[in-house]
Amino acid sequence: MPTPRTLLRALLALALATTGAVAAASLARATGPALLPLTVTNATGRTEPTWLYVLGTDLATGRLGYVTAGGAFTPWPAGGLPPTPAPDVAVPGPANGASTVLRLPRNLSGRVYFSFGAKLKLFLTPDGLVQPAPWAAGDPNRDLLFDWSEFTYNDAGLWLNSSQVDMFAVPHAVSVTGATGTTRRTGQPVDDGRNRVIAAIRAQSGWSGAVQTRSDGTVLRVLAPGKAADAGLFSRTYLDPYIASAWQAYATRTLTVAPFTDQPGVRYYGRTSGDVLAFTDGSGRQVATFRRPSSADVWGCDGALAAPNDLVVGPIARTLCAALHRSTLGTLDLQPSGGPADFYRGTLTNHYSRIVHANMADGKAYGFAFDDVLAQESLVHDGDPRSAGITLSPFGPGGGPSPTPSPSTTATPGPFSATRYLRTGGGLDPATGAPGTVSLAAAGGNHDGTPTNPHVFTARGVTARWTGGATAFDLSVDAGTAVGDGVQVRVSYDRTGDGGWDRVETYAYFATDPVPGWEHYRQTQGLRSATGTLGDLTGGTVRVEVWNAIGGTPTTLGVGDSSRITLPYTG
Repeated sequence: MPTPRTLLRALLALALATTGAVAAASLARATGPALLPLTVTNATGRTEPTWLYVLGTDLATGRLGYVTAGGAFTPWPAGGLPPTPAPDVAVPGPANGASTVLRLPRNLSGRVYFSFGAKLKLFLTPDGLVQPAPWAAGDPNRDLLFDWSEFTYNDAGLWLNSSQVDMFAVPHAVSVTGATGTTRRTGQPVDDGRNRVIAAIRAQSGWSGAVQTRSDGTVLRVLAPGKAADAGLFSRTYLDPYIASAWQAYATRTLTVAPFTDQPGVRYYGRTSGDVLAFTDGSGRQVATFRRPSSADVWGCDGALAAPNDLVVGPIARTLCAALHRSTLGTLDLQPSGGPADFYRGTLTNHYSRIVHANMADGKAYGFAFDDVLAQESLVHDGDPRSAGITLSPFGPGGGPSPTPSPSTTATPGPFSATRYLRTGGGLDPATGAPGTVSLAAAGGNHDGTPTNPHVFTARGVTARWTGGATAFDLSVDAGTAVGDGVQVRVSYDRTGDGGWDRVETYAYFATDPVPGWEHYRQTQGLRSATGTLGDLTGGTVRVEVWNAIGGTPTTLGVGDSSRITLPYTG
């Protein structure tokens, strides 16, 4: 079985964001037990028996194999052509409400499969395991309810994700607990999340065929768009018109790609000629070219968007692919940039990924292969793990947090108000909300001028006259006792709500002090850069992005009644 693509890409992203010396030191330090306990908990509410499998690649030898209940890695026997049945390597799984402990040996990368009601049917070829692929014609596991989680466990720690890259079937949360006792967790759906995803996909025009159901009425899975298209259940050209429009946008303006979060000065500049988007570096030397991709290339982040493991073409390709999935290419001319409020706004977009993200408690999912661009993936990592967990989530209501309102849709009813308050959930409202705070992620590098993991606040449908004045704001921020942090804000105006930003203002970051208590970040800090012009708003959009530009610790932003922006407009 090949090493899981998403874990390889996550590891590549980590390597690209880390200096060679640090990476070498990390990889040389053996941490975590030789056999890492992984507890699988069944909270689905289903009554069928379950079966577990740990399948993967021994990173020391490259051998493909499976792991026994006791944690012993065993290479697969030789397969044949046609494929021959694999040995029965299933481990009895937990009943509803119970748990089963597996053990992961170090230096293994692979998948933990879980099936309900029957065992997986596995086969071997001379090249190794034939992975279950229920979207493929004739796959013997098509009518079986199953799913998987992907992992890599080596001397640099554990990476564990709840992948939805191929399909959404058994939602599950993943967690890892480190030597300090800190537990990281992601992948938990909102209350009744599975049913909400299925219903939303069925309601999305043209997408209902992606839902696969068994003859007894059991909904087995929702296929990702690429897999559904391969199975003839979804349009093979669905995204083509948007791709053509996004590609053509850069015939008349420049696309800037800054793929490394810790190296904001590394930038590549793209312009389109015909069907080719060519990139140059800062010296003007051409470094990469991409032909206009097909829908299939985008869904798979492959073909015309293939991302080699290098430091130029691969990072640009993964950035382009993420932007096309999220329908931000052609509207945001710096990539990667923006946040969840900016993603999936196009009519033609990856609605599968949009819907899955919208029904996760923390908004994180692996909706496509490069969903780790801008850290949107449902992945946990600990460099010194002591235990891990997979919780198979409830199939019905009553088992998760209530869905929160989308942060991307704040309308402007009633009389116009120039003063807007940053609200919990991403609103930019005339009325104050309940006092609260949000945490701005640590910069972990220099992101001066480039929104990175920002909190985004948006007002839509704004109609008002420009006064000829300038933007003003007063944001309450606090870094506690931390030294060296700096908070930054960008304010963007789309005058007609057509998705294009007519005025973008990035302000100089505010260096916080190490004294606990609110400080005030105001427009008097000065503009760092500004593009475009202000003018009257007609159904327009105003967006505020706040992030940590520098510093190694999170900072706090007051919301509700303590942070506001005053727009230079009147009703």
